[in-house]
Parts: sequence; C-alpha cells; structure tokens
Amino acid sequence: MASCSLARRDWPADSRPSANPHMGRIPSSAHPREWIPGAPAGIRMPRSRRLGAMAPCGRARRSVRSLRVAAVVNWEGNGSGGFDATPQPASLDAPPAFRQYDFAVVGSGIAGLTYALKVAEYGSVAVITKAQAEEGCTRHAQGGISAVLGGWDSVEEHVRDTMVAGAFLNNRRAVEVVCREGPARVMELVRLGTIFSRNDDGSLHLTREGGHSSRRVVHAADATGAEVERALLAQARANSNIDFFEHHLAVDLVVDEVGGVRHCLGVDVLDQQNHSMCRFIALSTMLATGGAGQVYPHTTNPSVSTGDGIAVAYRARARVANMEFVQFHPTSLFTGGKAKRSPLISEAVRGEGGLLFNSAGRRFMLDVDRRGELAPRDIVARAIQEEMLAGGDSHVLLDISHKPAEKVLAMFPNIAARCQDFGIDITKEPIPVVPAQHYMCGGVQTGLLAETSIQGLYACGEVSSTGLHGANRLASNSLLEGLVFAHRAAGPSVAHAEHALKSCSRALHYAAASAEFAGPQGPRQLVPQAKEWVDEKTAELRALMWDACGIVRTREKMKMAASRLAEICVETKAFRKAYGVSTGLLELLNMATVGELVVFSALQRKESRGGHYVAEYPETGEKVESTIISTSLKRRCDLSVVKRSDQLSAFLPTVAKKGQARDMAVRSSSSE
Repeated sequence: MASCSLARRDWPADSRPSANPHMGRIPSSAHPREWIPGAPAGIRMPRSRRLGAMAPCGRARRSVRSLRVAAVVNWEGNGSGGFDATPQPASLDAPPAFRQYDFAVVGSGIAGLTYALKVAEYGSVAVITKAQAEEGCTRHAQGGISAVLGGWDSVEEHVRDTMVAGAFLNNRRAVEVVCREGPARVMELVRLGTIFSRNDDGSLHLTREGGHSSRRVVHAADATGAEVERALLAQARANSNIDFFEHHLAVDLVVDEVGGVRHCLGVDVLDQQNHSMCRFIALSTMLATGGAGQVYPHTTNPSVSTGDGIAVAYRARARVANMEFVQFHPTSLFTGGKAKRSPLISEAVRGEGGLLFNSAGRRFMLDVDRRGELAPRDIVARAIQEEMLAGGDSHVLLDISHKPAEKVLAMFPNIAARCQDFGIDITKEPIPVVPAQHYMCGGVQTGLLAETSIQGLYACGEVSSTGLHGANRLASNSLLEGLVFAHRAAGPSVAHAEHALKSCSRALHYAAASAEFAGPQGPRQLVPQAKEWVDEKTAELRALMWDACGIVRTREKMKMAASRLAEICVETKAFRKAYGVSTGLLELLNMATVGELVVFSALQRKESRGGHYVAEYPETGEKVESTIISTSLKRRCDLSVVKRSDQLSAFLPTVAKKGQARDMAVRSSSSE
C-alpha cells in the first residue's frame, strides 16, 4: 500500500467508530423553520450558488478523478479547512480503490436525478446505479404525478385525500409540504423538457385516479415515468459536473464517528463489470435506490428492486420506520406465469371508467366501498383477493371496453400494446388482473429535508419513510414525493458538505486510506453450485413473504417466517464469507434483511391499518402510532412507538435479546 501521512496509530479517538449511535439533535441554525435531526449546530445555507470551501473538491478536481489512482493518496490540509488530493498513479488496468466526489447519489430514478441536478450547481456528483441508468422503478411508473393545478381543486383536498388513503398514519406536516410544493416541482419538470399530455387548448391534461376527489394527475399518456426519466437523464448526462457509474451495486455505507456524532462519508460499491470493489468518498450521500418489490414473487417492480438502500442504511444503524406497510397494486396483468415481472395496469384505467367484475360477471366493488373502483388501493386489492378466493379463480376482470376505442388507445397506448402481446384487445374485451406487490410505504426514516439519523446521509423516494404515505400510498403521490424531497434535500446537504469539509477531514482521510478489499471478502463470480443455492434461497424467501406478509396476514405465519428469514440471513452471511462479494449474494442478503424488517414490524402492530391487514386483528385501533426500528452495536433491535405528532411517546422493551441467533445487527463499514 502506498504511504499516507495521516494513516497513524495515534489518531484521536473521534476518528474511529464508536459504540454510541447518533440519534439526532436540533441545530441552532440550519434551515428556516425546519428541524434537522442530527445536523450540527451552526450549519448555514450557502451564501452563493457555488461552495467556496468545496472548490478544491469540485470541478477543479475532475481531471484528478479521471486518473487511475492507487489505494491511498497523500492528503494535506489546504489551509481553508478542505483538503487537496495528490494521487499516485497506478496501473491503468487496475480499477481505483476509491474515488472522491462532493456528492454521491445512489440511484438514478426521479429522486436521485433531481437531487443530482440541483447539487451539481455546487460541486462534483457521482450517480451510482446497479444497472443501466434508465432501469428502475421510475421508468415503469405509468399513472402520473398528482398536483393541484386546476381551479376546481385545492391543496386542502389533496391533503385530505392523502391522509384518508394513509389511514391517518401520515405525518401531516410532510403531507402539507408535499401537496403545497408539488405544483412548482411539476412545472420545473416541464421547464426541464418533460412532455406531458395536454388538452386541445394547450393546458396540461389532468386525469383522476383511485382515492382522489378531483382530477389532479399530470401524465404523459400511460408512460409518465419513462418520459420523466428521459427528460431528467438528458439533463444529467449533459451536465459536466455529474458522472454516471452504471452497474455499480452499493454494498455498505462508509460511516465513522467524529466528535461523538456519526457521519456518513460515502459508500462502498461493487463494480459488477470489473468484479472489483471501489469506495466512493463523499461529503454528502443520497440514497435514492427505490423499493424492494423483488422480496415478493409477484411484483410490478423491475428486477433491480431488491431493497438495497434500506438494507445498507439499516446495517449502518440508520433508523427505519413503518416497514409493515407494503402496498399491493390491485391490478397487474395476469399472464399465467408467462412474464417475470407482473405488468402494471395503471390506476388511471379505473380512473377513466374501468370496472371490475368477478368470474360470474358481477361488479363487486360497490358492495365493498361506496367509492367503488376508485377506493384506495389496499381496499381494492383485498376485495379482489376475496373474490378470487371465493370463486376459486386465478384473476378477476377489468373492463374498459365500453369506452370509445379512440379514447382508450389515446390514453393507454402502452398498456394496450402490452396486453396485445398476450392476445388481449382492451378495446373489445376485459383485462385479466391480479394484485401484485407495488410499493414500500416504509423505509429509511427521514425528516422534512430528507435527512436521516446519520449526519451526511439523506434518503429520497421509495427508499425513504418521510411520513407522506402513512399506512397506504395515494395513487400518483410517489413521483411527487421524490421530486419534492429531492428539492428540499439539496440546500441542507450542500450546507452539510461545506461543514464536513472542515470538520471531518481526518475521518475522510482514514476512509480513503482504509479502502482495501483484498482477501476472502473481495468480489468474485459465483461458482455454479453457489448460484443454484442463491436462486433456491431467493425463491424460498419470496414464497415466505407472499404467504406470511402478503395482502392478508396471520400472526402464526409471520412468526414462522421471522424465524426462517433469520436463518436465511445467517446462511447468506456465511456464504458471503466463503465465496466473497457477488451481486447475487448481496441482493439475497438485502432482500432477507428487508424481509426481516417487514415481518418484525408487522408482528408489533396488533391492528389492521392501510396496507397491513391481520386476520386476528381486523379492526383499526384508536391510537395512531408509527413503528420505528433502531439498532445498537450490542446487536439488539429496539422498537419505538411514535405518535402521529412525531414526538417520541414511549419506548417498548427491547425485543431481541443479547446474543440471540437472529442477527438484526449492523456495523459501520470500517468495523468488519
């Protein structure tokens, strides 16, 4: 290893990991009228559009970043609180052990790209994505983005609809912020070149979806996500301050403790093409990895949705919240096993008049809810499952053929084409549909500025739990959430980066100096036998989750699943030690971790609310409380109960005993 002037054994204790997790504190000044748990006192918003102290680490360093560098660089203070890099060239054939950026963004969907474009005005940005940048949940979003843009609508009505859909578990402040700021964020997309559907007079066409009291959903026909992704990617790729790293899978966050406060200093990633590890050192890190649909066998999510962001944050001891609330979309296309992913049939089909019928030809939703097909998703999904069980059917029917064919094809060209692939003409016959996992309403707990319980770590989009969705997400609020919180996160994360540049220099030096990935933990390609084992355990995990934590749950099945999922986690970690880091093993470990969190949280909630329906507790309780999971270095998993006001109300007893086999523990990336 090349020498590093700061790699000394006599470093002060505040540069090493500590057993005291940072749980947040209130800053004296951070952002007007907003609380940032965990932000250091005195952080200020940038005075200009360009970071002063961060300049040495921004564009001026782009030529340095492009070099192949050795595992360690020789960093010296630059006199302004920052640091200068003097890289030592390595073989051009050897991938670098680490890279330096001002901002690291894990994920390339609507949240990640929006954030990247905003912080790129202040410094260098690495966008890290496990597949191609175009792949991800955003591209598959059909319906649209909800925003109050019509004179007949109001923010208050949007807030009410969101709260009702979320079974009042929502954080009302988060709901009000998103509904109030949403219209401006949508118009930003228009200015960035997003082409939405319009009326004859040129105004934005607004459709209506389930749970909405008015037409307020902006859309691009039935491929809104794909159009938004196209526009944002075009802007990001044209930005000289943004670098893309495709086929790079996040392994663990780089976390260290400085002055008794835990800081995120970047992320370790697996370069899947070179089968090598690389550490991305960053002053602020954004998780925007999407959801965890692949935990279930039937999902509308793409293959990349394996819960990576939630898992790496949890292993770093960040708080996660409300993981029991998994949304099942009522209408995915029934293919009889002919497709790996359950093709989504948008909520907008029902919003434009589509009706649900059982196999006997009876329209059943009006018997369940006065809103009929426009009831919230959890209600419609359970009703469909009950009809299927009662009739012994594999699907129900969604019919929009009674509407004019021209209108149907104009509104839903992609859905029509996808159905035609399976021999279904939606203008002449009903669509066979079944519920499928669609969205994680819980995730990494954040505040109103996307801040997590670890300084320097932010989370946006489906990976996060902002409090917007409560127990069940309102249709077309997901893209909106990513837009709003990415915008709100930019200023505070820039301010944090400026602070970290001055206060975390030693920790940053150590993070770079320790970027070694040799030995049995290094990356490898799985041998065929190991791949078969991973495939077998993945299939078992998915079956467990569908049976135990599906649309309708029982406590007995959840307890059995919790025990088996813990075993799968232990077995997967043993395989990782034997075979090294690989994509399949990492994804299995992440899915098993998320599965454990979902089941663990579900067992704590002895009521039915939103997307969490328990057969033994079919009623909704009077108390409105969130479940928050945090961990300690003693490998204990603690559960907190937080009232709707978001003020901590009670701590329940520790539920995982010391030394217990099931490992809900986490570690900082430098402690293992």
